[in-house]
Amino acid sequence: MIRMALFIVAMGLAGSAAAWAQNAPPESEDNRYTFNRVDDGYLRLDGRTGQVSICARRTAGWACEAVPDERAALEAEIARLQAENAAVKKELIARNLPLPGTVKPEGGAKPDDPRLQLPSDADVNKVMNFIEKVWRRLVEMIMTLQKDMLKKS
Repeated sequence: MIRMALFIVAMGLAGSAAAWAQNAPPESEDNRYTFNRVDDGYLRLDGRTGQVSICARRTAGWACEAVPDERAALEAEIARLQAENAAVKKELIARNLPLPGTVKPEGGAKPDDPRLQLPSDADVNKVMNFIEKVWRRLVEMIMTLQKDMLKKS
């Protein structure tokens, strides 16, 4: 509940600070920070960077901790997931596995990528005829060798 209240206050401060910063003259160190009272201490807005911090009394004195910027965290997580997703797609494609659902490979086949082309029936027939001729010649050579061996004995 406190975080939600802090977030709402921070967003309000950020919006008003942005509008104020556009119309304000150059700042000095005296008015760089704006403080607003909250339950556990003060909410500090940096007028130059827009960073919001929560300042509270600690045992050793006052300390300010930056309030995490949820948008930056979400964008970082989205970027991480996109990179992981691309790596998984690449691995599936490399292993010739289908991509799940309606997912399409990115980029597709490039024109200079070698593609497997199967021989035509005419090409297969040519190879078979060649092998048949070689086989017949081999058989003829063996038969001739046998005849020569029988003549000598």
